[in-house]
This record gives sequence, C-alpha cells and structure tokens, in this order.
Amino acid sequence: MEEGQAPPPQAMFDAMDVYVGEQAAKGVFLDGGGLFGTEDAVNFVVRNGEVTRVDGPYAEAKEVVGGWAIMQYDTLEDAIEGSREFAELHAKHWPDCSMVSQLRQIPEEPPAAADA
Repeated sequence: MEEGQAPPPQAMFDAMDVYVGEQAAKGVFLDGGGLFGTEDAVNFVVRNGEVTRVDGPYAEAKEVVGGWAIMQYDTLEDAIEGSREFAELHAKHWPDCSMVSQLRQIPEEPPAAADA
C-alpha cells in the first residue's frame, strides 16, 4: 500500500474482523497481520557478496507491504476469488486507501538447489 496514508477507519477494522473470522472458521485463513511503516525499518542488502545495512525511512519507497495473510484454498480459482473479495473489502470500507492485493503461492517444499 502507499506509505503515509491515514489510518484505516473503524469500519475497515470491523469488516476485517468479520472477514478473518469467517475465513478462519472455513479453515482458509491460517495467519496474518499488519506491519508498521518503514520509518523504523532496517534492511540488509546483499550485492556482489557484500552485506550492507540500510535504515529507514526510505524516501524512494512509494508502496510498501502493509500486511500479510496466509490463506489455503483448494484451487487457484478459489484463491483468485478470495483475493478479489479481500480487495473489494478495502474498496468498500476504506475507499480512500490506495493499495495492491497481491496473490502469491507458497511452495510446499523448498526449491532444489541450482547446483544439485
């Protein structure tokens, strides 16, 4: 979501409580939560075998990860529909919000090493 937005209205918190409760009851919602802004963030950047610490705030960052939800669906179509519902929840209860809801899969086992 865009950094520096006003906090969500109470209606958004209330709607999320209902949504998460319904998804958890169906066994879909596994974990999730919100994140603080980047003003106190610490990044470790790896480039060319070197590690550099970079502290926030990050003036160049326009969009940041504002939270996460780990959901488990039976099909990709169900996951896409669930992501649409989540985005619509924000549009309805927090219309001033500017955000992207991104759907990504979590592998069930780690990928094989490149040199294996």
